[in-house]
Amino acid sequence: MKNILFAYIFFFTVFTSFAQEYTIKGQVSDSVSDAYLSSATVFVETLKDSTLLNYTITNSSGNFELSVKTKESRARLNISFAGMKPYVETISLSEPSIDLGVIKLEELTNNLDEVLINVNRAPITIKKDTLEFNASSFSTRPDANLEETLKQLPGVEVDAAGNITVNGKPVQRILVNGKEFFGNDPKIATKNLPKDIINKIQVVDTKTQSQEFTGEEGDSENKTINITIDEDKNKGYFSRATLGGGTDDRYEMSGIANYFQDELRLSVLASSNNINSSGFTFDEVFDAMGRRARSITVSGGSFGINGLNFGNNTGITKSETAGLNFVNEWGEEYELAADYFFGNNKTDTRTSTRRENILPDRRFFTNSESNATRDNNSHRGNVNFTFKPDTLTRINIRPSINGNTGTTESSSISQSLDEQGNLINTSETENRNDNLNFTFSNDLSITRKFGSRGAFLSFSFENENNKSESDNFFFSSRETFGANPSTQIQDQLISEDNNSDTYQLETRYRSVMTDNLFLDVEYSYEIESSKNERSVFDFDNTTNSYSNFNEDLSNEFKVKGETHIPSLGLRYEGDKLRTGFNLGLLNTQLRTENLIQNIEFNNDFNNLFASANIRYEFERSKRISLYYRNSNNIPSIQQLQPVRIQTDPLNIIEGNPNLKPSFNQNVSLNYNNFDFKSRSGYGFYMSYNYTSDQVVQVTETNEDLLRTTTYDNISGAQNANINFYYSKQIKAVNKDTYRLRGNLSGQYGKNLGFTNGQQFESENYVVSPYLGVTYEKDQVITLNPGFGLDYNLRNFNINSNRNEEFTNLNFSLEATTYWPKNVVFGNDITYFKYGNVAADFRSTSLQWNMSLGYQFLKDNATLKFKVYDLLDENIGTRRQTGDDFVQDTDQLILERYFMLSFTYKFSKFGGKDPNNSRRRF
Repeated sequence: MKNILFAYIFFFTVFTSFAQEYTIKGQVSDSVSDAYLSSATVFVETLKDSTLLNYTITNSSGNFELSVKTKESRARLNISFAGMKPYVETISLSEPSIDLGVIKLEELTNNLDEVLINVNRAPITIKKDTLEFNASSFSTRPDANLEETLKQLPGVEVDAAGNITVNGKPVQRILVNGKEFFGNDPKIATKNLPKDIINKIQVVDTKTQSQEFTGEEGDSENKTINITIDEDKNKGYFSRATLGGGTDDRYEMSGIANYFQDELRLSVLASSNNINSSGFTFDEVFDAMGRRARSITVSGGSFGINGLNFGNNTGITKSETAGLNFVNEWGEEYELAADYFFGNNKTDTRTSTRRENILPDRRFFTNSESNATRDNNSHRGNVNFTFKPDTLTRINIRPSINGNTGTTESSSISQSLDEQGNLINTSETENRNDNLNFTFSNDLSITRKFGSRGAFLSFSFENENNKSESDNFFFSSRETFGANPSTQIQDQLISEDNNSDTYQLETRYRSVMTDNLFLDVEYSYEIESSKNERSVFDFDNTTNSYSNFNEDLSNEFKVKGETHIPSLGLRYEGDKLRTGFNLGLLNTQLRTENLIQNIEFNNDFNNLFASANIRYEFERSKRISLYYRNSNNIPSIQQLQPVRIQTDPLNIIEGNPNLKPSFNQNVSLNYNNFDFKSRSGYGFYMSYNYTSDQVVQVTETNEDLLRTTTYDNISGAQNANINFYYSKQIKAVNKDTYRLRGNLSGQYGKNLGFTNGQQFESENYVVSPYLGVTYEKDQVITLNPGFGLDYNLRNFNINSNRNEEFTNLNFSLEATTYWPKNVVFGNDITYFKYGNVAADFRSTSLQWNMSLGYQFLKDNATLKFKVYDLLDENIGTRRQTGDDFVQDTDQLILERYFMLSFTYKFSKFGGKDPNNSRRRF
């Protein structure tokens, strides 16, 4: 360990060079109007081979200033702006500071080839609301994928789990040539698309398809990335396949193949492994280890792809999956995207729990052990079809089906003790649950534009239809040891048949009042209906079957909710200020019906519907936005149906048909600023939510520590979030790169409930600072240390003598070297410490993952040896606090293994084989 750290420090300090630094500044304006041009791209490159030295964009006054480090005496200055002829000048680097004065750009009148070539070389271009990066301008290793390329872009961050943010805003969609790539999972694209084929990387605010068509502003605070493929590489294929085997019968097999032919795209993938991996990362260093290992540890081994979940947040999963994606368009009228996924996963879990339960006058403790095996098959298909009969009309339909079948076998033992350590009760359970679920959903939208000023009429219809069936063979034994000791046995078959249907109709008309002012008339109607048939049969010893119908625990219950929202809105869209609001009526009708007892409950609720937003853009990369919206949530059928559920013998649950819908009000504030000159960005996000008539638990605990739980409404629940971030990129004189990332987040939550007839509140505070640094040396070494902690404080007013405070912390060091030639050596070391966990659980671990790879056959083949958890110290310990409890868990986790794998990639684009390109070291 010490030798490895010494080697990295050595690499960090010995590489230096003697380039000089020059500062270049000036001002850009329109040659006709003399107006200053904001957000023009300015970049400097070498004369010899057009190597990019530095770039920036002009501020609101047209000014720019940038520094370049070079040994050359001259360089080429380029300036580009949409609608203007690019400006090119050779400048002499004779002085440390060079002032070019005012540079006037002429209007672009002809699409000259040399003009287009110059524009395409600009490293960054701002086009209205689109931030566009030229992929070739950002240096990466020759075999880099999209994720590694994104890490080089200013303002873009990719965290340890592969999640992407742009100037602090999360990226939820990645498109390829404007089309989805394997549905809505960004990571399949980021891990598998090679940089070789990428032309531009475009960042825009996330919009619905209707918003994209009409050109209106999106109301999302998320970002979408669109990848455009080089035209000469949009014909061809690229594929990869991996096969690996290791100790303890660990293995992995995966492959992906992609075919491009202009607008046609066909992709196929498949995977099988038992190392808690999706199988489609194809990371050159760690694959399912390293960065992903930390996310696996945190989540306990669960992962998901495109709506299919593998694992159940805990345990060890063996998964098999396959997928197909098809995209094509025909002329200007028809576009089609379709994908299908199949997944099978088998997950083994084992959990030990130590729980402290807090009551108004005392506490008690529950210790439990549980085991489960889950076997699940999933099928998911999606279609996205668009028809444009003319330039003003757009029709889109998005059907989706999802089917699951599975079996779960589980067992548990539990005991409850009072504060003196006396045993009060015990329980044992065993069950086998066979289930089937099917969901069909569809989204139909029709939009018609009127003219070019922004008027339109839109209509949308959405439905989601769910059906689930289950047979649960349930056995439990409960024993109490109080003043009146007793033993209760349950041996039952619980059959459930659930149906839920949701239909939503929305129509909207936008009228143009002035060039910047619009009137919106909207109406939304939603109907939700669900039906639960629950039949419980007790075991009959005489017939040796589950034949005794239990009327007390059986029920047939229906819930129907209707929501009407008519509203009027105004929207103003200026160059810098964009704002709007909607006001209307929020009417909710809730109907519940007990079909067995023939009892109905009918209620109507009315609230004022309101939504508002305001966004001010100081500059292209600096803006502030404020949002407000309210909404209703209808209680679930489980919370409403008045039937006892006894699948936990220590906690009997019964619904309340008199519940009201909860009413939520949310406000958020967002500020983002990125300075291209200093390559630094900062910002903050704040949100606050207040809930009236929140559905809360009402719990009664008797002297035998047996609980009964129902539900009621109460107002006053609230939560708040705040997040500050800062990032900066530094290019040293010797071309070394440093990236600094800082983040400070805080959460506040206030929850309410009832226990033993007393109303209580619990307040939760979480503060989570994080600091990370990335150092890159000449594409030979990368160091990525990081430190983070989570401070947690929970105040229980239910018992003033019991508040909970603990701190979790982690320190990580990810180090990768690409030396000597064709050798990749990766180390990922993470230290975890969890505060205040139970004495019989481990609270610290030092997890070290290691990988050594060798590339050959023109870098198309990689032989890799990797070790997961080299020190065998990974733990599954966690502490959790709730409104009236503190709980520690220790879960089954993936342990140390060694694996040898072989990966081969092959590709061909536009008649050329990019695999012939060699590495530069």
